Amino acid sequence: MFSSTSRPQWIYDVFINFRGKDTRSKFVSHLYAAFTNAGINTFLDDESLEKGKELGPELLRAIDGSQIFIVVFSENYVHSSWCLDELQQIIKFNKDKDRLIMPLFHGGITPSYIREYAKHTFGEAPTRTNQRTDVKENPRKIALIAASNLAGWDMNNYSNESSVVKEVVAQVLKKLDKKCLPIPDFPVGLESRAELLIRFLRQNTREVCLVGIWGMGGIGKSTIAKAIYNNLCYEFEDRSFLANIREVWEKDRGQKDLQEQLLSDILTRKIKVRNVELGKAMINERLSTKRALVVLDDVSTLEQLKALCGNRNGIGSGSIIIITTRDVRLLDILGVDFIYEAEELNAIESLELFSWHAFREGHPTEGFLSLSGDVVSYCGGLPLALEVLGSYLCKRKRQDWRSVLSKLEKIPNDQIHEKLKISFDGLEDRMEKDIFLDVCCFFIVLIERSLIKVEANNKLGMHALLRDMGREIVRESSPEEPQKRSRLWCHEDVVNVLTDHTGTDAIEGLVMKLQGTNGVCFDTIAFEEMKRLRLLQLDHVQFIGDYGCFPRNLKWLSWQGFPLKYTPENFYQNDLVAMDLKHSNLTQVWKKPQLMQKLKIINLSHSKCLKSTPDFSKLPNLEKLVMKDCQSLSEVHSSIGDLKNLLLINLKDCTNLSNLPREIYQLTSVKTLILSGCSKIDKLEEDMGQMESLTTLIAKDTSVKEVPHSILRLNIGYISLCGYEGLPHDVFPSLIRSWMSPTMNSLSHILPFGGLTELGTSHASQVSDLSLRSVLIGIGSCHIVIDTLEKSLSQRLATNCSNYFFPEDNYPSWLVYRGEGPSVKFQVPEDTNSVMKGITLCVLHSSRPENLTCECFTSVLIINYTKFTFHIYKGDTVISFNDEDWLSVKSNLGVGDNVEIFVTIGHELIVKETAVYLIYEMEVDPTIQVEAQPSPDVKTEPSLFVKNEPLPKTKRISFVRIAKRVRKCLCLNEN
Repeated sequence: MFSSTSRPQWIYDVFINFRGKDTRSKFVSHLYAAFTNAGINTFLDDESLEKGKELGPELLRAIDGSQIFIVVFSENYVHSSWCLDELQQIIKFNKDKDRLIMPLFHGGITPSYIREYAKHTFGEAPTRTNQRTDVKENPRKIALIAASNLAGWDMNNYSNESSVVKEVVAQVLKKLDKKCLPIPDFPVGLESRAELLIRFLRQNTREVCLVGIWGMGGIGKSTIAKAIYNNLCYEFEDRSFLANIREVWEKDRGQKDLQEQLLSDILTRKIKVRNVELGKAMINERLSTKRALVVLDDVSTLEQLKALCGNRNGIGSGSIIIITTRDVRLLDILGVDFIYEAEELNAIESLELFSWHAFREGHPTEGFLSLSGDVVSYCGGLPLALEVLGSYLCKRKRQDWRSVLSKLEKIPNDQIHEKLKISFDGLEDRMEKDIFLDVCCFFIVLIERSLIKVEANNKLGMHALLRDMGREIVRESSPEEPQKRSRLWCHEDVVNVLTDHTGTDAIEGLVMKLQGTNGVCFDTIAFEEMKRLRLLQLDHVQFIGDYGCFPRNLKWLSWQGFPLKYTPENFYQNDLVAMDLKHSNLTQVWKKPQLMQKLKIINLSHSKCLKSTPDFSKLPNLEKLVMKDCQSLSEVHSSIGDLKNLLLINLKDCTNLSNLPREIYQLTSVKTLILSGCSKIDKLEEDMGQMESLTTLIAKDTSVKEVPHSILRLNIGYISLCGYEGLPHDVFPSLIRSWMSPTMNSLSHILPFGGLTELGTSHASQVSDLSLRSVLIGIGSCHIVIDTLEKSLSQRLATNCSNYFFPEDNYPSWLVYRGEGPSVKFQVPEDTNSVMKGITLCVLHSSRPENLTCECFTSVLIINYTKFTFHIYKGDTVISFNDEDWLSVKSNLGVGDNVEIFVTIGHELIVKETAVYLIYEMEVDPTIQVEAQPSPDVKTEPSLFVKNEPLPKTKRISFVRIAKRVRKCLCLNEN
């Protein structure tokens, strides 16, 4: 129930086995739609399949690749050999793999009827006149009896089908663990603790139920709450889990972030909150009618509860609110319905959890039982301590174990920090210790020790108890004199040190955050003795005095709201690696260039008064320049051309910047150039062709009227030039012609697509001495279609079947459109209720034998005449279609849209025929991938994406004119 072990990678979540004649058009279609809406990947076979005599390989593959089977027993189910054969295969596959079969009895059919039928005969319903047939060993009988004996749904017990559908979807979601929160890899003792609360919540009859989980840090309160949430979340359309409230609350705008998350989770759309009081009002107003499941994790104050729906009046009837806290008094004040005190693990559970971390199995290895028992006895049943110490002792020798035990013997039972500190002390590298303490005090190789974890959002995180332990290590180095500690983060301690000028060379890191301008001002002399300061974070802090007093060993400086108009001349920072001065008052960065050889990152975003970028002549190793939303910026210093290591330039929303220095085009190292929102920039120079490393150019919402054709020589993979109306009519046709032209791209080393074996090269009569070959490109989930087409094309090409090469739509869930030559037109169908899962583009082309080794696929162009949009995929990047590509293609193919797709192939290759397969309901793999493999010596980049905002209706004539020019540029004949 609470296992977190990994599961197989299934092709489908659910396979529905049913008799189409009885249930396809009504119940099964509703069930399938509900599964789809819930994000459940479901296989539903096509009606034409049942006309076959035996199950095809694609159907057997779907059964083998499904995790859950819904068997719908209906009136005529047992009369269908097709249904029974499917069921037989389902039972067979279920014996070999861990599957789940869930029967559903429809239209008056009952489990007993199915069993009686199986016992008597196959073909007709059992009657007194039937002659009994010996079917003891008949596999169909075995399958029917086995399925009918399983737990499922008897629709005779329900008043309507909709309630059954809702219950089935909820149960399937639960079994699939969709959208579950992560729980520990080894959830020892979790189930018994969570079940107690789950039973209470299910039996509760209150309109709004509040429960509290309390206990000391590290005992597993949050884990229990996650397990309960995972168990109940499928019963609530609206749900939210707010984690680590105590920690998040203390961060800048943390209070608003929590309110925004709660509102966004429940309302399923992005919600912005201006201030905390308004957030309270929005929560009370918008959640008052919602039946929701809300978890408030690690609450420490009553203020937090008041701001985050921590009462019965701010949420709808039937809701459940779960609160975890270390302070039971908060729960008493709130008047919760049930308080659960989280219990320590017992001796058996403790030994098992410890063993999983120390030995990677549920029990101690031989010779370590006694030592393990001794260590476990000192952990007091605290899961966090068992995890940390077990991970620390993993693969260590007995003498190391005895050393740890000798330390534990000297630590009182109630001093958990000291027990956890043993693992910290075991870090042999000084740098590892420094990183851990930096993370504890400032940021929040160590993962294996269970000290730091990488969370789902790819950020570093750690348990609050470990953070507190790390901070306690720092505090204990000088309990009474903060100035002698290595790191200062407590506001009161920092204020005292800066006010009394008591800083020492012991201080390596300091954080000081103020809200806006509050009139508080400190003297720079306070830093004079902080010779070893490495990390400095200041938010809206002002200083007076000589900036020469600032320490010169800083590696990271973050000073949001920097108060001066320019950095002082004596502000020397030769060792600085990252400088973050967002929201500063700077008008210029410095009057004279500063030598900063180690500086790699500058962020001056939102500096409203900044008029020019800094002089870069003495910043030889700068890699990232970020100056977003500098609304007064009018000049980029010409010395930018000296930056040989620059990778990123971000000038987004610099609305006063009208041109770029020519030197910027000399930057051969820059990979990303962002000019979005620079509304005064109207031209990109031809010199851009010198930027040989450029792969991403984003220049939407500018006034660009000239697009340099020189960029076509680049390895550029992504271009965004929104605002199509501002460009002359001849810009895009010429640009497209160049992109699509085979002579502009040296792609001779790209192998055939699809990871396929080369298809036949037989000589068809009408092609003379040309050899026929094919290329398959898959976008979205289309593995089955790719496999089927590969086999069909191989057979047809091998047998010289030149009159008809492409399979028609005689396979389930695809539609095919064919066109002669390199283009095909089609209208996205309106009569399907299914969701498009992918597209397969099949191109049949010819080539003389001497050119076979140099063939290449160049580009794909998709024109939507209904939405007035172009999508271009460049040849050297089309082999790396990704999620964004598929989403962009899919969003551009609305029902009823008139679409045309072009392909070009170079090196004297002739496109004979093109087909497009629109694939529905057959999602095979949740990842978006192209069926192609590039040559090892070809570098692939993200797909080219020229995005243009849809034109208003008044631009329709203009768009059609441009589309015709595009066709003419590609030398394609109008049909």
